[in-house]
Amino acid sequence: MPFTVPARPYDFVLDPRRTALVVIDMQRDFIEPGGFGDTLGNDVSRLTAIVPTVAGLIALFRANRLPVVHTREAHQPDLSDCPPAKRLRGKPGLRIGDTGAMGRILIAGEPGNQILPELAPVEGEIVIDKPGKGMFWATGLHERLQAIGIEQLAFAGVTTEVCVQTSMREANDRGYECLLIEDATESYFPEFKAAAIEMIVAQGAIVGWSTPLATLERAFAEAMVDG
Repeated sequence: MPFTVPARPYDFVLDPRRTALVVIDMQRDFIEPGGFGDTLGNDVSRLTAIVPTVAGLIALFRANRLPVVHTREAHQPDLSDCPPAKRLRGKPGLRIGDTGAMGRILIAGEPGNQILPELAPVEGEIVIDKPGKGMFWATGLHERLQAIGIEQLAFAGVTTEVCVQTSMREANDRGYECLLIEDATESYFPEFKAAAIEMIVAQGAIVGWSTPLATLERAFAEAMVDG
């Protein structure tokens, strides 16, 4: 049965029968020291810090037998799905398809493109390799979610202001109600995370709602007692 989750800008009514978790791009190349994000000069410790929270969130959904979706930003080895407008950004020698410390950067199958072992998908969970920042472009994910009756999405992952926010906006346009788990998402830049969350919840949840994991866990626990 649906239950209420205290959230910003107002309470979110979550229906477990039609809700899935989406974990965006928790990939080695973005999060681990020595990966692509690190070589660009970013402080990856900000991202590694959320791994236990993301793991706890995944465990919550698995314990309640709710669907979990994992995404990776990944391109084909021949870069046929990576337009020059995307590839020709950043530092020469550290662009998509170039060889980094964990193999070719953002290329499907390479070591750095893999999801962190502690957050690895289990059998039956959806794994999406997305060639864009949003999770719906050229992935078929919308159709897969529709097929299992999903209308609400909880979001976690990195980075808040890029792939997470893009995916939430895409989901909003497709009619999904979106709940961001604010301590299970992060940015290399704290001010970008804060601004992204404010944009998401502004104007009466124009993109979606936001709540911390502890609040969501309490809501699930209370719903189970009441139910």
